[in-house]
Amino acid sequence: MAISLKPLREQVMVITGASSGIGLVTARAAAKKGARLVLASRNEEALQQVTEQIRMEGGEAVYVVVDVGNREEVQRLAETAIRHFGGFDTWVNNAGVSIYGKLAEVSEEDNRRLFDTNFWGVVSGSLIAASHLRNRGGAIINLGSELSDVAIPLQGMYAASKHAVKGFTDALRMELEEEAAPVSVTLIKPAGIDTPYPQHARNYTDHELTLPPPVYAPEEVAVAILHAATHPERDIFVGSGSKMMSSLNKYAPSLVDWVNKTFMTKAQVTDEPARHIEGSLHQPGADGREHGNHKGHVMKKSLYTRASMHPVLTGTVVAAASAAAIALMNKRKNKKGHLDAPVQRYEGTPVRQHEGAPVQYREGEPPMYNI
Repeated sequence: MAISLKPLREQVMVITGASSGIGLVTARAAAKKGARLVLASRNEEALQQVTEQIRMEGGEAVYVVVDVGNREEVQRLAETAIRHFGGFDTWVNNAGVSIYGKLAEVSEEDNRRLFDTNFWGVVSGSLIAASHLRNRGGAIINLGSELSDVAIPLQGMYAASKHAVKGFTDALRMELEEEAAPVSVTLIKPAGIDTPYPQHARNYTDHELTLPPPVYAPEEVAVAILHAATHPERDIFVGSGSKMMSSLNKYAPSLVDWVNKTFMTKAQVTDEPARHIEGSLHQPGADGREHGNHKGHVMKKSLYTRASMHPVLTGTVVAAASAAAIALMNKRKNKKGHLDAPVQRYEGTPVRQHEGAPVQYREGEPPMYNI
């Protein structure tokens, strides 16, 4: 069965991790485009604020306090969407958290908690969403990472969880395609994104945490998510940095290992002493902010990502620009006319020769060449 996704103004969208960062930016952007929203996270205060804001601006939204690591609570989220709106069309598995610390130093309790959120939360949300969407069609969008394809020190278990998300998402997509279910399954792979992510991470280091460059604005991830909600896509890399790291790791993994072991640990910490230790691994985040406090350059848009989502349009623009450039060059060339043909000189005597004409000789003299 062919996959046909509705315009956003006709959709009901479920978003987990909607109280901060990417989830919060996506919720507000989707509401502006007319989508009806079912928002979930552990932070009830932030959920209530964004829901009220959306309603005041004329949108429709409800929220559910959910720990995605608990499958029963994820099931309750789906039931809320069905009860309030009669169902849903797009399910976004965005909730996630990280740990910064050497693998040997991180407790098993923390590692298991991270997997409950990052991996099992995606599994529960995806399978529950697929059960609902099999007969009506729609989109499942899972938030992976550039670390779905590459591992780095200090965030080893986070990278492992995002590798697992990629493997699960690819398998789910194939199974749904095999049964011809009208469900699009997309994996979003952002590079570093300027959200409160470092402050929400469990910190085993002695320093405040940061993101290695390049870093992009969360609005760019929201653009990718909303695109995937209306256009069937397999993968979307957010930021050319994400695509570059993935490609390099595929073709030159030893080089990527050397770069990461040499530079990446220092690139993830600052000179400031650690202030945010526990993060939101075991308790809800308390800030409800869209953006982080990244002190380096933050790119507002990724031309690579925009081009990858609109390859036909991009190709047309490039072709048109190339054709215009060629036409301009030909126009300038034609304007030169006969008098601007290349000039040949021999012993100071100019002799004009048209382009493409055979080399001219004077009797008893060597050939003349353009100079």
